[in-house]
Amino acid sequence: MTDETELPAGVETAIGPAFARAPELDVRPGTPRGTVSAFVMRSEASVIYPGIRRLENEVTRRRDAHGNRIAAAEAEQSAPAPWLRTVWVYAPPGAERMGPLPFLCVQDGHFYLNLLPPVLDNLIAEGRLPSMAAVMIDSGGGDAQGSQRGLEYDTLSPRYADFVETEVLPRIAAETGLALTDDPEGRAAMGVSSGAACAFTMAWFRPERWRRVLSYSGTFVNQQSPPDPATPRGAWDYHARLIGEAERKPIRVWLEVGEKDLHHDDPEETWHNWPLANRRMAAALAARGYEVRLTFSRGGRHADPRVAEATLPGALEWLWRDWPR
Repeated sequence: MTDETELPAGVETAIGPAFARAPELDVRPGTPRGTVSAFVMRSEASVIYPGIRRLENEVTRRRDAHGNRIAAAEAEQSAPAPWLRTVWVYAPPGAERMGPLPFLCVQDGHFYLNLLPPVLDNLIAEGRLPSMAAVMIDSGGGDAQGSQRGLEYDTLSPRYADFVETEVLPRIAAETGLALTDDPEGRAAMGVSSGAACAFTMAWFRPERWRRVLSYSGTFVNQQSPPDPATPRGAWDYHARLIGEAERKPIRVWLEVGEKDLHHDDPEETWHNWPLANRRMAAALAARGYEVRLTFSRGGRHADPRVAEATLPGALEWLWRDWPR
């Protein structure tokens, strides 16, 4: 499908189809290195997410004409089930001597576990980023409609942001002793796919806590499940309606999408075309005066690791360019 969405000058950058791995990903001898610690969270300790899993039945096997799973009521598609997740915490060099740190909150934390720490080490050492922490949180498991991950990441509500605030961050303080800032300008949410849509949702519903968003292959499509009458098209409603209708929020957004991202040939009426959705996100945000950048990856695919390896240092610099060093 050809997308004719017009974007203002300076919003979009096209890269590819060849992607050069950024040198900041390499561990450099002599560069001070931060530390990574980890702990496990269990569903029985959670008030907000007691845990579900997707059922395999006639309801959950339903697809539309383009093969997209159809949302259903939670009782029809999900059953109670426990979850277990790992949280990794990157602390920059000398963190023990610092006050409350700015930080990244990263969804699907394992995806960035080997990528993010060396980038932070190098950019902090060069003064291109402030000394900052990273909180890398795995989801509660599964994927898409009916799953715990889908419930957390694809739901348009403040529920997940409140989970992070009231259940994850206190555990980090208890487990690591690391001091993280309460200043919303010092907090960024980041993710890939549904985790990227979740990062935007955190800032959209809780801008008093989150002000910066970094999104790779964001699932700004109709994947919310169970369905919500207030947002019947799920995250597609962000660019179709919500951003344009709402008072502008004090958030900054960096987006990436691949030319060959998911359902790139699907027509608009499916509300499930990733490249179209992300270009529409950039256009809607720009039209309302948001600070926004879109990287369009020619030949790039969904959650393409080559793209993350090429762009992550620059994306982080842009996102944090005005935070004191």
